[in-house]
Amino acid sequence: MRTRRIGVVAAATTTLALALAACGGGEGSGDDPTDGSTDAAVEPADITLWLAGADTPDELRQYLIDTFEAENPGSTLTIEEQDWADLVTKLTTALPDAANTPDVVELGNTQSPTFTTVGAFREISPELYEELGGDKLLPSFVEVGSVDGTVYALPYYFGSRYMFYRADLWSDAGLEVPATLAEFGEAVKSLRTDDLSGFAMGGQDWRNGISWVFANGGELAVKEGDQWTSTLSDPSTIAGLEMWQDVYEGASNLPATERDVAYWDFLNDSAEGGAPAAATIMAPGWARWSIGDLTTNEEGDEVRDGMADASKFDIFALPGVDGGVAPVFAGGSNIGISATSRHPELSENLLQIIFSDEYQTMLAENGLGPANSDFTQVMTGDKFGQTLVETAAGSKLTPAAPGWAAIEGAFVYEELFQKIAEGGDVTELAAEYDEKLTPMLNGQSG
Repeated sequence: MRTRRIGVVAAATTTLALALAACGGGEGSGDDPTDGSTDAAVEPADITLWLAGADTPDELRQYLIDTFEAENPGSTLTIEEQDWADLVTKLTTALPDAANTPDVVELGNTQSPTFTTVGAFREISPELYEELGGDKLLPSFVEVGSVDGTVYALPYYFGSRYMFYRADLWSDAGLEVPATLAEFGEAVKSLRTDDLSGFAMGGQDWRNGISWVFANGGELAVKEGDQWTSTLSDPSTIAGLEMWQDVYEGASNLPATERDVAYWDFLNDSAEGGAPAAATIMAPGWARWSIGDLTTNEEGDEVRDGMADASKFDIFALPGVDGGVAPVFAGGSNIGISATSRHPELSENLLQIIFSDEYQTMLAENGLGPANSDFTQVMTGDKFGQTLVETAAGSKLTPAAPGWAAIEGAFVYEELFQKIAEGGDVTELAAEYDEKLTPMLNGQSG
């Protein structure tokens, strides 16, 4: 969903940093910081919340507006939805401009370091952090929103990915849910035919593929002092990439050039009622609602039944190398206050509502993993919520490096994974891309 080239992203980030420096952005900018308390009288004003994409349901948006305006008489809250595709560009332009900046912003967890490292967000004071949930907040999301221990962006919601599969096809083949990552590989390879992927996966699909790296104890990059270093050549990372290569080559019929695939369609029977195109896929939990047999809703529209037939469709967590649950890449968003907001106290009041028991419960009830771990139990009423929570518990994020958004914008990992999928030597490719990625991780374009 981020499609700019590295030069554009790197230039935008540089422009943002310069603009913030010129207007006094960063820590200590705007009005005098509060101590995290919202008891003091605050002058009424209009504030703006940017939400990314359509994941936050209308019901939750209206709750935020109604509650904020009731608790802050005379003030108003405007919610504006921004497209994921150009969110970074819009933030780069808007955040340094005190007259036009959104006060509170949702952005992707992998986008956070691009902005936190240049002072685009206001510091979340230790007092406010504790008041909003403290150590109960999803640690990996807090980490990606922090710089040198100072918190600038907090988790908004999380998602996790797990395995969806055709239970009927697995059963017919005499296969059970695998206990280890190697067993998974052998099972899905045995299911593959000319017309059926045992495990449908595009060659460029690094967001799913890095789970094999994490499961083998590997990392994409580590921070040494003030510098980030790409660690593709680490033996554990190599082991994970080679394991992924083996599964792709042996189980998937999708091209090595494929990415961002609607995998959920592959599990459904074809329009003519014929066989599905895949026996197994890996996808975020919300994919459930695009899988299943067709039924007619109250409006007369044909929709999927959400995998109602458990004998035909089912799920399991990707197993680890030695059993248990493998670490997977966590999706989701962070949220922060613009460093140039003219209304930081009101913005903090809005965060109080977002991190309130009521709103955290509403997130969980709507299938969005709540930031506060106290409320994940709300999601465990069925196997889908239980598996989401289980996989999210050990999930990992991409490196919190300042150049990460530029790497995504340049499709570097897509390029790497395609070459691996095409049968390239993993060790040689790892060395080549370590050399390419290390300067990029540190914000250098070449």
